[in-house]
Formats: sequence, C-alpha cells, structure tokens
Amino acid sequence: MYPRLFLSAGGSVLLLLTMVGYVGVFSEAGSPTFWLDPAENALHAGLGLVALGALFIPGVKTILAPHQRAIVAGIAVVLLFLGVYGFALPAGSSAHPNLFGMANLESPVDNVLHLVLGVVAAAAVIASPIGEAAA
Repeated sequence: MYPRLFLSAGGSVLLLLTMVGYVGVFSEAGSPTFWLDPAENALHAGLGLVALGALFIPGVKTILAPHQRAIVAGIAVVLLFLGVYGFALPAGSSAHPNLFGMANLESPVDNVLHLVLGVVAAAAVIASPIGEAAA
C-alpha cells in the first residue's frame, strides 16, 4: 500500500514540479537557493511519468505491481545518495552543472529535500510488508 501511495504522490508532485520548473518559477536568477535547470525538469518529468505509468497504464501496471516495493526501495537509495553526495559537490550553475555534468544539486536546501524524500521512500518500503499484494 505505501509504495503505491509513494509512487502516486511522488509522480504527481514530480510532474507538478516539472511544470513549475518549465514556467520558470524556480529559476537561477529568481530563486538562487533552490532552482531547477532544464536537465532536472526533464528528469523530473520522466520519473513522474514512469511512476504514474507503473500505477495506471494497463499491462505495465500488471507487470510492475509485484515490484512496487523494490522500485520504491531503489528510489530511496538514489534519493539518499543524491542528498549525501550533494553536500560534497562544489557549487554549480546552469552553465557548469555539478552533478555528473548534467544537472545541479545547487544548495543545502536541495540536498536536504533529497534526504527527506529518501527517508520517506525508505519508510514506505519498511512500513509495507514483504510480499504484500499491490492493489
């Protein structure tokens, strides 16, 4: 139940964040403590579509339903990595991305956000019994 909830809420929030990012609400000039570059917007859009697709597209839903817990566990690992790794990176900019040359983890706010979401994803996995059937 909780992995499904995490994928549904997380996918929806990622798509909303993508739209806000493309409109420019969180731009480097307008919000220097937390901004979204084009690579982050594209990544957030893709991840949001995959998360929601895994829940709602017939066929895909059937195939991935038994693996939702593992998918969310993988997401938790990636988010926790990004949160910790972001503190070790030098400051980046849209001209010089600091995350493998593709995107930015631009501030402590961004890093803490990834850490919190990683903990929430991990909690969703831990709270869901192994072998629980996806609804």
